[in-house]
Amino acid sequence: MMTLIAFALALGLLIAVHEYGHYRMAVACGVKVLRFSVGFGKPLLTWHRKGNPTEFVLAMLPLGGYVRMLDEREAPVDAAERHLAFNTQPLRSRALIVAAGPAANLLLAVALYTVVNWSGVEAPKPVLASPVAGSLAERAGLRGGEWVAQLEQAGGLPTDVGSFEDLRWRLTQAALSGEDVTLWVAREEGGSTRPVPLALGSLDVREADASLFQRIGITSPWTAPVVGEVMPGGAAAVAGLQAGDVVRRVDGQVVPDGQRLRALIRSAVGAQGEAVAQRWELERAGQSLSLVVQPVPEQQAGVWVGRVGAYIGAAPQMMTVRHGVFDGLVQGVVRTWEVSWLTLKMMGRMVIGEASIKNLSGPLTIADYAGKSASIGITAYLLFLALISVSLGVLNLLPLPVLDGGHLMYYLWEAVTGRSVSEAWMERLQRGGIAILVALMAVALFNDVVRLAG
Repeated sequence: MMTLIAFALALGLLIAVHEYGHYRMAVACGVKVLRFSVGFGKPLLTWHRKGNPTEFVLAMLPLGGYVRMLDEREAPVDAAERHLAFNTQPLRSRALIVAAGPAANLLLAVALYTVVNWSGVEAPKPVLASPVAGSLAERAGLRGGEWVAQLEQAGGLPTDVGSFEDLRWRLTQAALSGEDVTLWVAREEGGSTRPVPLALGSLDVREADASLFQRIGITSPWTAPVVGEVMPGGAAAVAGLQAGDVVRRVDGQVVPDGQRLRALIRSAVGAQGEAVAQRWELERAGQSLSLVVQPVPEQQAGVWVGRVGAYIGAAPQMMTVRHGVFDGLVQGVVRTWEVSWLTLKMMGRMVIGEASIKNLSGPLTIADYAGKSASIGITAYLLFLALISVSLGVLNLLPLPVLDGGHLMYYLWEAVTGRSVSEAWMERLQRGGIAILVALMAVALFNDVVRLAG
């Protein structure tokens, strides 16, 4: 139920904002708006505002919306109102009205990011867990426990890293752009830093998924190697482990953090999935203990991994990231631009085959993320709304005839040639645009099913 409600609220808000952008610009340009509808199909609720000719509608199918304007191409227009028709407006006005929808979504994203920046968000400190074996981070000399103070992209200057989430975002951007980075790390917050280069440009990045960070080697913030809640009947309970136990060594190997402990547990299976016992040396209430733990084999995506039936690793060290009034607004604009540009680059790379179409997500994934973010809290939900609002704005600016970007493409042709696109060509382009859009939706829905089923 939470997922359904969160998805409906998100979809309704983003559609309403998009259509309101078209509506307000149309009114500002002197165009008569006949209907403002959120949703398609049978109207559930209709109303008029005094002195306003527009009919406002909430319809049954909340999968889109529209703004119906007075237009001679759709119905006869009284001569006295011809100056209020959309098709009689100058080219600049028509372009502004069409572009206002995507612009409204991008402005909403700026507002949402800004509100989060002002209110503050709890995020893990930028302290690195043990790197994945064989990864870029391990080969670069990172060992875990380092505080990342700054990040420097190729050709740029070092800039401060605000949190671990900020670090992951900037690594994602650099990896997808094929740019190397340098991390400036210290043994502790405020300590002297040293440069650690990461050759992200050497990675063949086709998907922005968990495997990308496995190859980079930076997957999670540092956590203490502590045993948390122990499940009754699990391998941890059978071995005598208790919540609060601090693990120091496993089979003689030093355990520096929760990330390394989880990796050792996962690897405690044979080639055929047989269980492999481990000797854990730990501290409990100031006393040293040695226990034999035998993780239970479990298959994940066709690979055998070990499980102990306990939460492993303490909560990461947290910090409150909050910005002032001006800086929060600037950061909101910057993040909206970064997400927009990254979205466009990924779409471009998918078109030329340099990125996998598995990156496309559809309504099922969006609904799933809506529910998950809403269950975490209002801040996570606002960040989710901002991300989807950016995606909606950018998607509608693509030069596909059925989208706002397609209409802007028509207007560009008109501005260059001095004549509008013929009806025959417009019909052909519309059919082609619908075919492309349906194909994209089918791929996105297929990806949703595969992703959620896995």
